[in-house]
Amino acid sequence: MNDGLPPLREVVARHGLDARKALGQNFLFDLNLTGRIARAAGPLAGATVVEVGPGPGGLTRSLLAEGAAKVVAIERDARCLPALAEIGAAYPGRLAIVEGDALTLDIAALAQEHGAGGPWRVCANLPYNIATPLLARWLEAEPWPPLFDRFVLMFQREVALRIVATPKQRADYGRLGVLCGWRTSARILFDVSPSAFTPPPQVTSSVVELRPNPTPLPCSREALARVTQAAFGQRRKMLRQSLKGLGVDAEALLAQADVVPTLRAEEVSIAGFTALAQALTRLAS
Repeated sequence: MNDGLPPLREVVARHGLDARKALGQNFLFDLNLTGRIARAAGPLAGATVVEVGPGPGGLTRSLLAEGAAKVVAIERDARCLPALAEIGAAYPGRLAIVEGDALTLDIAALAQEHGAGGPWRVCANLPYNIATPLLARWLEAEPWPPLFDRFVLMFQREVALRIVATPKQRADYGRLGVLCGWRTSARILFDVSPSAFTPPPQVTSSVVELRPNPTPLPCSREALARVTQAAFGQRRKMLRQSLKGLGVDAEALLAQADVVPTLRAEEVSIAGFTALAQALTRLAS
């Protein structure tokens, strides 16, 4: 990458950007790796890309170098803003820096406000301490499908396995897998060794691609959340027992959804859970 910018380690040292555990920070200095992540979100020509937690800007630089028309970088840590501003100066008019907490921001509105038009993407090495709630927030958003046609995100490997899990991977299958499988097509692209980060985390990480499903099986998002919470909250129990706390007759609920009462949560497909959510909506009305 020949963008005229100094090496990232030099930038971090000059700005005193030690990675802070409280912010879930693990910096990526290997621009070959950040380039690989950026290319996974491509082709980027003409695209607006939202990046959450850019830190000193390794992935930011790669997204711009790979041709993103505009990168909207959301950073909570004010210490990183001067380093990001240097990247903005090297790519005039192509980097918008937003200081704030992504958990409280409408990223679609920010993309439209600061972006250069579609296609619209999200690509980020997410801070580990907010990665799961942030993904759930994006996937539970209404209306659906979202503005973005793709999410390419870094997670801890164990979270990535939960995202792509189905009943075939019972140990990893849970509420997150149902939500992701209902509204997206998700797959793990590649793993990243702990040694790639500074400081190195104690676990392997994975880059995951999620493509929104424009026509997910019809059901109420709230009802699906209630059903999966009840079922996986007592995942070792049969559904006829674990669903009793929903305030409706569990046997009637299962009969209407055509789901076998003796199944456990980890054995129920996404279609089964959406059928349960539809039945819950009818019975609770």
